[in-house]
Amino acid sequence: MPGKKGPSGLYAAGKLIEKRKKFRWHQREYQRRMLRKQGLLLDPLEGAPMARGIVLEKVPVASRKPNSAVRKCVRVQLVKNGKVVTAFVPWDGGINYIDEHDEVIIEKIGGTLGGAMGDIPGVKYKVVMVNGVSLKALWLGKKQKPVR
Repeated sequence: MPGKKGPSGLYAAGKLIEKRKKFRWHQREYQRRMLRKQGLLLDPLEGAPMARGIVLEKVPVASRKPNSAVRKCVRVQLVKNGKVVTAFVPWDGGINYIDEHDEVIIEKIGGTLGGAMGDIPGVKYKVVMVNGVSLKALWLGKKQKPVR
């Protein structure tokens, strides 16, 4: 039989199973499931939905094409493992409520497959709380930022 695709016959089961295993790696969902442990090792939040950190500095990040803007971000050192990540500060003027050495809580920003969101290159996290107070509450003027 010329042009057979795979093994056939009475004792071919082992070889067929081996072949199927190899080809499963072409499926994105299979890859993500199998490499989940490795992904958690690379994730600064270590699988948690949120993390606490200290603001090191405020950094402007230029947005990607076709937009033209300077997105306000902060460099945050996580308390749990000491890793430094860049986090986006939402709301118009939200950066004014954050100072260096403030304690912030960050969460994932929600990009495709855990990547960066929208036009902000390399930024995967956003700030949700500053010194134990919601950033949105500060921005709306409902609460005052506590002095530490």
